[in-house]
Parts: sequence; structure tokens; C-alpha cells
Amino acid sequence: MSVRGTLGSDLLAATSVALLLIPQSMAYAELAGMPPWHGLYAAAAAPIAAAPFVSSKYLQTGPVALTGLLTAGALAGSAAAGSTAYIGLAAVLALVVGATRLVIGLLRWGGVAWLMSQPVLKGFTLGAALLIVSSQLPSALGATAPGETVLARATAVLTSPSTWTWGAVGLSAVTVALMRGGPRVHRFFPGLPMAAALGIGLSLAGVAAGPTVGDVPAGLPRPTLDLPWSSLPSLVLPGVVIALVGFAEAASISRTFATEDRERWDPDREFVSQGVANLAAGLFAGFPVGGSFSRSSLGRLAGAKSRWSGALTGLLVLAALPVAGALAPLPKAVLGATVVGAVAKLLDPRPLLAMWSRSRPQGAIAVTTLAATLASAPRVEYGVLAGIVLALVVHLWREATVEVPVDRDGDTLVLRPSGVLWFGTAAALEQRVVEALAAHPDVARLVIDLRGLGRIDYSGALVIDRIATDQRGEGLHVDLCGVPAHAGRIVGRVCCGPDELRSA
Repeated sequence: MSVRGTLGSDLLAATSVALLLIPQSMAYAELAGMPPWHGLYAAAAAPIAAAPFVSSKYLQTGPVALTGLLTAGALAGSAAAGSTAYIGLAAVLALVVGATRLVIGLLRWGGVAWLMSQPVLKGFTLGAALLIVSSQLPSALGATAPGETVLARATAVLTSPSTWTWGAVGLSAVTVALMRGGPRVHRFFPGLPMAAALGIGLSLAGVAAGPTVGDVPAGLPRPTLDLPWSSLPSLVLPGVVIALVGFAEAASISRTFATEDRERWDPDREFVSQGVANLAAGLFAGFPVGGSFSRSSLGRLAGAKSRWSGALTGLLVLAALPVAGALAPLPKAVLGATVVGAVAKLLDPRPLLAMWSRSRPQGAIAVTTLAATLASAPRVEYGVLAGIVLALVVHLWREATVEVPVDRDGDTLVLRPSGVLWFGTAAALEQRVVEALAAHPDVARLVIDLRGLGRIDYSGALVIDRIATDQRGEGLHVDLCGVPAHAGRIVGRVCCGPDELRSA
């Protein structure tokens, strides 16, 4: 395709994405505790900065629900939401996230994107979705409710219909219906922009009740590093967590599209792009950003052909900032419903139930991560850390365990160890052999079938050799069989007895 054709396709895709991004970014800013128009700042600066570095030509960077929730949690209690102090802290947090991702990418440590286990991700995602939806219910229903936690306030609102503003309820229902049902009419159906336009129209007509966005400053603020750096130490941990957890969505999007198109994807380069995007968001009074699955999918469907479609999206948002004051009458019910509609599909417990049925330890990790995420709100990063720690504990427990089933066939005793044979489990294998021979003192032959072992290190091979040598000294005929191909060299060198050594 010609350069002009590529540019035309990218511009069409960018226009489709920008129409969705403008109301979405304002909604996610509200979720993060920021004034809505700061979402527009992040939506303009981040994709423009990321474009030269992205690995996936479809990835659309900007405000997303997950980083909005994590931002609100990280800054909870540090300053009043929406205040000047809070805005400064959010900018510092974005810079921490950006620096972390940039360092990971430049050092080519992109492999850390795969280190977070699926049980942790699934448990955290469901917990985060519950918290995100709960946090937006008061706005979507036009109600206020007492309560110290997000879940408590959501429960109070849901159980008190008398506090609802029915105009807001109706507008929220229409917004969700347009968002979810629009694509069934046509894949490019502008459901959310239509809902926003409807909300503004009803507000101007005095029909829609409830709070609105209010005055929106025109233009992009000047970049600044005049920020509350004294708070940096307290933001390092949540910033690193956001950098890693938030990257999972961008990685999943890019990897999925690359697989479908049979194209190469570079996680190191994507870390750099996401790092630069967050640095730009922080410099221009934004908050942490990430990759959006819905916007990336829309851009791909709309015909994006190159990485510059993301930059064009940011430029279109930037061009809209001088007239952003027209969004002042937008009811906040539309913003709340926007978040609810975008996240509702994640409220699906079936992946956790399936995981529980297939593997109780991994299911327990997912459920524990879910519970820890809900319990630690608003500091949900602690829920992620709890899940990671438990996953490591389970992994170490499984690594430290070797199963040794024993079968007897006439005068032959067969042992079939399974697991990983390393210095931490070698002694357990030796002890199990001793116990098995003590229970069957009359056997004449010992067969150790090694095909169930996923790995054998030097210490494990030494133990196998010692078992074989000792039992041959006691008059037993010892066979080692099923030696895994990857362990053939070390076992062959260490276990050099007179009996036959057979590979798997």
C-alpha cells in the first residue's frame, strides 16, 4: 500500500478511536480520582510519545480502567482526590511507572512480562473489576452513600433505591446499552460518543439531573517537573506494581494481534513505548496509562496500518482540547456508566472456577489473590503482591516435592519418581528407596524409571548413582531406565555403573 493509502487508513482508524477515547479518558480520570479533563491530557500526550517506539502497530495507549484503579489506590489518603496536591502526586506516579518500564525495556528484561502467573492475573482481574464497578455505581445511579470502603458504599447505594436519581439511572442504562449493543448493529457504531452527545443534549435541555463535568480548561498544560518529589519514596512500590501489572494488558493485546497476523512482537520495545508514554503523561499533568484492548481492537477493525495510527489518535485529541469546553454539560452519570460498561465483561468467575476444578493449588492462588485484592482496597497492589508471594510458595513447595510410586512385579521392584530431582529433593528420593527396599527385602532386581522427572541436576544424579552403587553392593541388579533426553549427559557421566543405562 502507498504512503498516502497507509496514512488515509491510519487517519480513519485514529478518528474512530479518538471518538471513543475522549469520553473514555474522562471516565477513567474520574476513576483515578482526577478531574475529568486530565484524562484528555493523558489521552493526547501518551499515544503521541509512544508511537515512535511501539512494537505493535495496533496498540492504542492512553488511560485505561486498571491503571485508573491502581492510581486511585496508590494515592488514597495522600491528598484529597481532584486537588492540586493529588494531581501533582499522580504526575509523579506516572513518571515512576514510565521510568520503571523504560529501564526494563532498555535493559531487555521484557521477559518479566511472563513472570506473573495466570492464577494471580485472573484473581486480581476479577477483584479489580468488582472494585472498579463498585466505585462507579454511585455516579451511574446519581446517588451518594455513606461507607468507608468502595464495596461498603456500593452496597449502601444498591440497597437504597430511594437515593437514586432516576434521570441518571436512565441515562446510565442507555449509555451501557449503546456501548454493548452498538457493535451488534455495526462494528463501527459510535455507541459511547452517541451516549455522550445525548447526555450533553439532555443536560443543556435541563432534563438530565445530577452533577456534570463542569468547566473544562482549554488546551494542553505546559510540561513541568515542579512536582511533589518529597513523596517519591512512598510512590516507588505502587509505581513498580503498576508498571508490571498494567503492562500485562498491553502485552496480551500486542501478543494476540501479532500471533493472528504472524508478525514478530518485541516485549522490550513495548516496555520502552509504554515507559515513554507514561513519562509524557506525567509531564503534562496526567496519570499512569496503559494499552487499551477495546481501543486497539477498534483501531485494527477500522483499518490501522502502521504505528502512527496511535500518534494520529493523540493528535486528534490534542486538536479537540481547545473546544473541550463543550464537554462541560456532560453528566457524570455517563462517565460512571462508561466505566461500568467497559469493565462489566470482566465480572466473570468462570475462569476461576475452571482453574479450581483443574488444579486446587492454582485455584487457591487465584481465590486468595481475589480475596486479598478486595480486602486490601484501595491499596490493591498489596493484593497483587500477596498473590505473587503465594504463587512462589506453591511453586517452591512443588519443586521441593518428589513423588515416588512403587510397584512390584515378581522379584523386581520398580520406582517411578516424578517431579524435579535437584539438591532440595534428592534426599527424599533416597529415603523413599530405602523405605521401599525395607518393605520388600526379598526382591532381586531394582528398576528406577526416570522418565517422570522434569529436571535432574548434578546433586540429583549423584544420589541416583549412590543408590545404584549401594544396592549393587548389596547384591541387587539395578537398572536405570527412561532417562530424559535433557538429563542423559549428566546422568550418563555420573551414573557410570556396569548395568544398562537406557534413555526414555
